[in-house]
Amino acid sequence: MPHLVVRRLLVDMEAPIERHWCAGDAFRTALFNALSMSFPVGEQFFIDSVRQGFERLSPGQQERFRAEVQGFIGQEATHRRLHALYNGHLDRLGLVNGWEPRARERLQMMQGADVRHWLAITAANEHFTAILADWMLHNADLLGERDPRLATLWLWHSAEESEHKSTAFDLYQALGGNDDWRIRWFWRITMIFVADTLRQTVSNLRQDGTLWRWSTWKSAAACLFGSRGLVRRTFRPWKEYLRRDFHPSQQDSSASQRWLADNSGRFSLVGH
Repeated sequence: MPHLVVRRLLVDMEAPIERHWCAGDAFRTALFNALSMSFPVGEQFFIDSVRQGFERLSPGQQERFRAEVQGFIGQEATHRRLHALYNGHLDRLGLVNGWEPRARERLQMMQGADVRHWLAITAANEHFTAILADWMLHNADLLGERDPRLATLWLWHSAEESEHKSTAFDLYQALGGNDDWRIRWFWRITMIFVADTLRQTVSNLRQDGTLWRWSTWKSAAACLFGSRGLVRRTFRPWKEYLRRDFHPSQQDSSASQRWLADNSGRFSLVGH
């Protein structure tokens, strides 16, 4: 079991956020803002899934997972809180979060479903966040230097997502979840996640008045499909989830480990 610790990020989330905080780039700012808009409701669902899955384990299995589950819940709760503060600044900038209400509506349909479905959904989303996190950690310069606080927030969040990427997956397997349902849910989550990300990013750009600028589309092409593009660099690790012998630990987490080791002064350990 990975040793998951809860960290308190040493950043001030009270100061306002610049409209184009990400290196002055409208597209990248809109994309990262869109992702942040999904996190509070998403992180709460992940916490609920893992907590409920843990409660359905046998006593012996619970002992095996207890420390990891506690660490996972603590990390995700901290992500949820800080992104809620971040999103409050986006509200004040006049950006409307359409992703969250859509997500809440979909999650209502999950009430009463077998917890393994919850965990399969969580594991799929955690794979998305883990491959996005690894891409971000390898391309930290794309966050720019205009707001070091937000750059730190994204890189810390990325490092912890890589760190706990196996938790929901392992619980799903421990409860007898099979590969057919895991892969089926992954296809569904892929369509939902990509559609929601694009929809909210476009909405942010439209509200910002930069949707139809040439510079916006040029940035989008480079950010998504360029030599370091998000789609280009994450397609292969995304596809690996479809293998029946896949496990998240098979994918490299060294960038996460390096960032946490090199930036220990940017956070404190809760309980220490």
